[in-house]
Amino acid sequence: MSANSHDLLIVGGGIAGLALALETAATRKVTLLRPFDDDRGASRWAQGGIAAVLSPQDSIADHVRDTLIAGDGLCDEAAVRFTVEHGPRAIEWLLELGVPFTANESDEATYPYHLTREGGHGARRVIHAADATGSAVIETLLSQVKAHPLITLEDRLTAIALIGDVRGQCRGAYCLDAQERVHELRAQDTVLATGGASGLYQHATSPYPACGEGMMMAFDIGAELANLEFQQFHPTCLYDPDRPPFLISEAVRGEGGILRDLSGRRFMPDIDPRGELAPRDIVARAIDAQLRESGASHVLLDITHLPKREIEHLFPTIRQHCLGRGIDIARQPIPVVPAAHYSCGGIVIDFNGKTAVPHLHAIGEVSYTGLHGANRMASNSLLECLVFAHAAARCLRTVDPCIDSPIPPLRLACGSRAVPVQLANALERLRRIMTTRVGIVRDDAGLNQAVTELMTLENDCNQRWNACAPSAALMQLRQAIALGRLTIEAAMSRRESRGLHFNLDCPDHEAEPIPPLRFHQKTAGNAANT
Repeated sequence: MSANSHDLLIVGGGIAGLALALETAATRKVTLLRPFDDDRGASRWAQGGIAAVLSPQDSIADHVRDTLIAGDGLCDEAAVRFTVEHGPRAIEWLLELGVPFTANESDEATYPYHLTREGGHGARRVIHAADATGSAVIETLLSQVKAHPLITLEDRLTAIALIGDVRGQCRGAYCLDAQERVHELRAQDTVLATGGASGLYQHATSPYPACGEGMMMAFDIGAELANLEFQQFHPTCLYDPDRPPFLISEAVRGEGGILRDLSGRRFMPDIDPRGELAPRDIVARAIDAQLRESGASHVLLDITHLPKREIEHLFPTIRQHCLGRGIDIARQPIPVVPAAHYSCGGIVIDFNGKTAVPHLHAIGEVSYTGLHGANRMASNSLLECLVFAHAAARCLRTVDPCIDSPIPPLRLACGSRAVPVQLANALERLRRIMTTRVGIVRDDAGLNQAVTELMTLENDCNQRWNACAPSAALMQLRQAIALGRLTIEAAMSRRESRGLHFNLDCPDHEAEPIPPLRFHQKTAGNAANT
């Protein structure tokens, strides 16, 4: 095993990780662990934009209120207010860096950039770069990071576990290289920015979704997890079962897109007075109900009534992608289905990004701040990434040295490698179980069956873990199964239906919301020792 020391180690190179690196590099030497495939992560695929109070017609109070309503009683109001109040400055920072947001060309514009409206928002407050905001922000931040002399980009290693010492401090991360050799990266401070857990499900809105690896790495050395039962399904993913998934932005509905069944009937106004602009949990369940009742494979998202020039201006990426699949969205409705999109739960952090583990921070989708509650409002995700990256940076600009303590030795099996296709098949089986039993609509029998099925998977995985040499795929499977078990436990404990969690056996919405279930496992060493 090779070993080396670092000052500030950031694991994950999406928008949260890149923003943190840039904001701390003036006072700390930063190592950014960004495997080459981070370009395929969720940040790059974010289309709609970033919600913030930017228009003179909008207000902090309105953005807070809309977020609380969308979160269905489980938001932490202090976290909502903290995030919303810091939103405008986060956008100014991106503008200063040169992010090419779409301009507002109207003669009556009261803000120089175009603001769209999405589900749950009572005003136009979503700033965007056409329909490829995530990609535009990533490219801008990444170019700045690559040019910074005090940021080292490490793209050859994949983190598999955190290093924990006997005092319960985080001391860095264990990583694997392309040859599956173990590397020990010691660090004064470690930050996880590894994304969510949509990869636990069969259908997700990005081609290579995270499976909650960062959540379990933190949990295994003593961090808390919370709110795991609230997995958001985006209502509109392009239906094309033979090709990779592609998100159809919420902004399409924000600009007037209409949801229809296959007969052409518009169905959302019968379900919610906000129609297509109802929060995502309501729209996703409505589409799911349509599919169950009709037996159809998809519904239709129709913007053919909009001027072609407007479609080309606002949605160039979506239009070109759909044209590549034989769909002209200016003339044909788009076939869509719900798909796993965003994890509203994760590692519990404070307003500085601190976890319960000394010298371990977490930011972005991997974390639980209380902002999203039972359902994330559209375009609040990138806002959270930026606000908490800046907050964590303020906290991390000065070094609070680790107390030197023994680190238990890493114990791993030394056998042959697990067969990759077997690991892939096991992960796909997990995803089928989670999709069928722990998806948009749940029931007690399905949740109990999921526990039984995951126990079988877990036993098989543990046998491989104890006999096979470590690999990134084997560790991912192990962590995904463990997180699946915790997610099911959280879902079974919530005896009500709220936000993204809907159980047919307890469909009522309690007047007083049940607080999020928190999981905490104290360990003396690292994940590999358990």
